[in-house]
Amino acid sequence: MQKTLNTDKIKNDSKAAEEKAAIILLKGIGIRYKSMADLKESFWFAPPEEIIKSLDTTENGLSTEEAKKRLQIYGINSIAASKSKSTFSLLISQFKSPIIIILFSATLLSFLLHDTLDALIILTIIIISGLLSFWQEYSANNAISKLLALVEVKVTVLRDNTPIQVKVEEIVPGDIILLKAGSLIPGDSIILDSNSLTVNEAILTGESFPAEKSPGIVSPNTPLAQRKNCLWMGTHVISGTGKALVVTTGKSTQFGSISERLKIKPKETEFERGINQFGYFLIELTLLLVIFIFAVNVLLERPALDSFLFSLALAVGLTPQLLPAIISVNLSYGAKKMAEAKVVVKRLASIENFGSMDVLCSDKTGTLTQGEIQLQAGVDANGKPSEKVLMYAYINAFFESGFVNPIDQAIRNYKEFDVKDYEKIDEHPYDFIRKRLSIMVSKQGSDESLMVTKGAVSNILEICTKAELETGEIVDISTILPNIQQLYENYSNSGYRVLGIAYKKIDAKSTIEDEKEEDMIFLGFLTFTDPLKPGIIETITNLKNLGVSLKIVTGDNRYIAANIVKQLGFNNAEILTGPEIHKMTNGALTQRSSSVSIFAEVEPNEKERIIESLKNAGHVVGYMGDGINDVSALHTADVSLSVDSAVDVAKEVADIVLLEKNLNVLADGIMAGRNTFANTLKYVFMATSANFGNMFSMAGASLFLPFLPLLPKQVLLTNLLTDFPEMTIATDSVDAEMVEKPRRWDIGFIRKFMLTFGLLSSVFDYLTFGSLLLLIHADDVQFRTGWFVESVISAALIVLVVRSRRPFYKSKPGKYLLIATFAVATATVAIPYSPLGGILGFEPLKIHTLLLIAAIIFIYIISAEIIKFQFYKRIKY
Repeated sequence: MQKTLNTDKIKNDSKAAEEKAAIILLKGIGIRYKSMADLKESFWFAPPEEIIKSLDTTENGLSTEEAKKRLQIYGINSIAASKSKSTFSLLISQFKSPIIIILFSATLLSFLLHDTLDALIILTIIIISGLLSFWQEYSANNAISKLLALVEVKVTVLRDNTPIQVKVEEIVPGDIILLKAGSLIPGDSIILDSNSLTVNEAILTGESFPAEKSPGIVSPNTPLAQRKNCLWMGTHVISGTGKALVVTTGKSTQFGSISERLKIKPKETEFERGINQFGYFLIELTLLLVIFIFAVNVLLERPALDSFLFSLALAVGLTPQLLPAIISVNLSYGAKKMAEAKVVVKRLASIENFGSMDVLCSDKTGTLTQGEIQLQAGVDANGKPSEKVLMYAYINAFFESGFVNPIDQAIRNYKEFDVKDYEKIDEHPYDFIRKRLSIMVSKQGSDESLMVTKGAVSNILEICTKAELETGEIVDISTILPNIQQLYENYSNSGYRVLGIAYKKIDAKSTIEDEKEEDMIFLGFLTFTDPLKPGIIETITNLKNLGVSLKIVTGDNRYIAANIVKQLGFNNAEILTGPEIHKMTNGALTQRSSSVSIFAEVEPNEKERIIESLKNAGHVVGYMGDGINDVSALHTADVSLSVDSAVDVAKEVADIVLLEKNLNVLADGIMAGRNTFANTLKYVFMATSANFGNMFSMAGASLFLPFLPLLPKQVLLTNLLTDFPEMTIATDSVDAEMVEKPRRWDIGFIRKFMLTFGLLSSVFDYLTFGSLLLLIHADDVQFRTGWFVESVISAALIVLVVRSRRPFYKSKPGKYLLIATFAVATATVAIPYSPLGGILGFEPLKIHTLLLIAAIIFIYIISAEIIKFQFYKRIKY
């Protein structure tokens, strides 16, 4: 093959190393390729053994050392460039806002105009503010990284000829991966071996039905959806087992290239949309105000540079520039609190939706019940105890290799049979369409083999034409079918989960490909128990008191569902079954879903419809799932919850992972989520009350005063000091009424809050202006000093008022908030009397001036309490 790359340039270059690997690979295949891109486009028609040889690996996998080397060459197996910002980029991002950049430019201009002292002061304040914001976000990011490490998704690979669990990010080209139901596909791969392997490729092909996969070679022009010998990153195994060779990882995969083109982002939560709307609203208001103030000051023939800096300083004061940092801190603090409650948050923005959730959909197994399924009995078609039923069930469970499940474990634990004379021939794994599992075995010394099938009773009966009686007689199933169905209904009504067992004798040389699941003999029933968890009724009542209604979504039949409802004490609970849902229009389901307590006999695709219908009915819906059949519902829910023991794909999709499958844990997490949301809103209330009022007042005062009410450096200092107490808001205590029910972002309420308390703040600001000018007869320096002291202290103390709808003396603030508030108040009074005061343009205030300011602040706080009482009386939230 002709070389088309300069080998000298390849050395020590990661991208070139990929291309070199591709050339080595394809040289062995005998095809003319030039780059890794060529390999990615056509590896499906190369013989697997040649790809193994050319990727310099074996069917026993890579060595640990070689895998580490390849990870250095190819990089982490992720479609994102980086999961988090570097420390340096995070620091720089604090100074990237347009307003901060303009302030830096204005500072430079001040240096050029020899106004060095003012320039240094402004620069110092900007840097301090940025560093504080950086430290808040940096601490938050570190905390979240540690939490996410608790729920890493791993893949089984062969390393050093031994199956081990490896993080998805550490998979490299040349790795041999072992797959089973629920496994995520970590990279584009070629299949080496498979057994009834089916994969969900909807994320790439849009096809909802599972794709069958097997080894082989397909033509180079075969469409992606028809490449049966390939597996693609981002898809997951539905059923069966397999062994595959990873060819490409990360951005080089099909999913990686699509995500790069479309810039795929996670769905935006309602809270994020609300924050964006709030930000746009303030930006528009700020721009209009700043442009107006600058223009008027220039028309009044005030110094252009001072007027420009003053306008920009006002913009900084009006803009809640700490909002991103405050949100990050609140959410990370909330995530840490939730982790203490054994709830790990994978996506921080989902915390708000978690707190707003008013409907939780969940399966019953392991959530309402103990999750420890126990085999109660094996009975024949007439309901008589049967050793043969137990024996055949044991054979089916013993040789099953699709995926670990509690039912097979319960069968194996109930009674052990000697199966050393049996040898497994083939297997048709369980899937959620057939709802059956078939095992083919041969017995030593016998000319015939046996096919044993276990599954949902209705799905077993549809493949049976005969039934075996207690005497061993084989009869036409139609003669005893009514009796079988009555037994099934009786067992279900008694609260048992019931499976059917069927079998047939087959030719010793047959395989699953030869023998279909048909013309089988119904042998009997298996009945299982899974008792309710202790205290579950109290837990459900607790959720109800939190404003969260529980809806059970289960594949079990309506009789079992009805029995569960009865045990839980639900009165007149409405049950809707899958077949009924199938016949309903989306509109009809939306109207009905809110009143339904249990959805029974539900297929996986119907779970998604149920979630959508509840969302369309105006609910914030959480869905808790841990299986392959839960993935589409998890994608659809406002809050997707899984457990640490879930299959890989469910844990990967989930926003929130419970370390225990326990609704008590969930209730604790909901409270932590609501606390987080409440404290985030507190910052918004603070930023839109005193802070906004002060800046608005300064803007107005600058129009009629013969001097600027505050110098630019003083405005920035005011903004910095008022931000200090707000930085501690994540640790603030929350009143019970703020978390007693789900709450949602309401931009209209916030706008009314801002207008009410911003206006109140401005009234007292102008009262301060009048008092300083008319009673004290203050000059420009005294005015600025008095106004600075009043505005900072009032803004700090008003935080204690607006943080709660209760009177401030009846709602205890957090320790750090209280300390920060009084520290800022003390520092504000002290600054004019310190050497720093002269540098900043302040001078000491006389005692009667301080007393006057104290009186104004006292009246302001009392007035704010009265207005707050009237506000919440008139406007409910």
